[in-house]
Amino acid sequence: MIELEGLTKRYGEKVAVNNLTFTVRPGIVTGFLGPNGAGKSTTMRMMLGLDRPTAGDVRIDGQHYDRLKDPLKYIGALLDAKAMHGGRSAFNHLLCLAQSNGIPRKRVDEVLDTVGLTAVAKKKAKGFSLGMGQRLGIAGALLGDPRILMFDEPVNGLDPEGIHWIRNLMKSLAAQGRTVFVSSHLMSEMALTADHLVVIGQGRLLADTSMAEFIEQNSRSYVRIRSPQRERLLDVLHGAGITVVETGNGTLEVDGGKPEHIGELAAQHQIVLHELSPQQASLEEAFMQLTAESVEYHAHAETPVAAAPRQPWGADWKGN
Repeated sequence: MIELEGLTKRYGEKVAVNNLTFTVRPGIVTGFLGPNGAGKSTTMRMMLGLDRPTAGDVRIDGQHYDRLKDPLKYIGALLDAKAMHGGRSAFNHLLCLAQSNGIPRKRVDEVLDTVGLTAVAKKKAKGFSLGMGQRLGIAGALLGDPRILMFDEPVNGLDPEGIHWIRNLMKSLAAQGRTVFVSSHLMSEMALTADHLVVIGQGRLLADTSMAEFIEQNSRSYVRIRSPQRERLLDVLHGAGITVVETGNGTLEVDGGKPEHIGELAAQHQIVLHELSPQQASLEEAFMQLTAESVEYHAHAETPVAAAPRQPWGADWKGN
């Protein structure tokens, strides 16, 4: 379990993390979301004792990180896949970590096999691709067989097979009762992986809730309907006190309606339906809705350079 209480970090006048309080619990995958500059990386660094809080407290299984004996046995983390000695082989990189935390040598072979790097164990890390570096970083996080795992952008550089693998790995770790905390900008992947979400913006806590509740609270849900008997269907729905939005392309939308009720009304009046489908916003749409006022860096569409006015043919000819 990871517990934050009033965690704050200032850099001069800049408040990077502002009074964060939340708990990352075991048995589920907790996603950590926020726009660029929200304070996610700073928060994760303070969890691992890499940055010292200006105020507040963070504890790993009830202890401060710097009080943990052999910390890799308590918490494994991937924050930067490039944070390794490029001149060392994958095996020796992990062996150094193992020896520093009292972890048996055989564990190195086990995690190399888990992440699929056994065949390149003797190769130097500097020759690894981005995806291979990610796998090696994940191996380092798993090395101490910890009860807590923390990953920052774990799918970065991985191919589709690798993304599928790390998604299932995180789910299986949580199913074992471990605490899994993952930060990512890939909303589609987070939607498939996380059970619970912690969302921050400008260093402040914006949400600490389940995935389903987050989407429900920060997005619009409605029922989409299409019918060749559109006008008759409108009369029936209005007569039942159901508010309908006409989209202009022949489709009708009912906010908060139940598709079962609408389908039964249509059947009672022998109205043919070509579509009756509940619609729910994606995680990305809900995230954008919640964090709209917390985005620090806004991109703008490039303004095209206006072309110079064309002169009539021969307009610049000076001849007689």
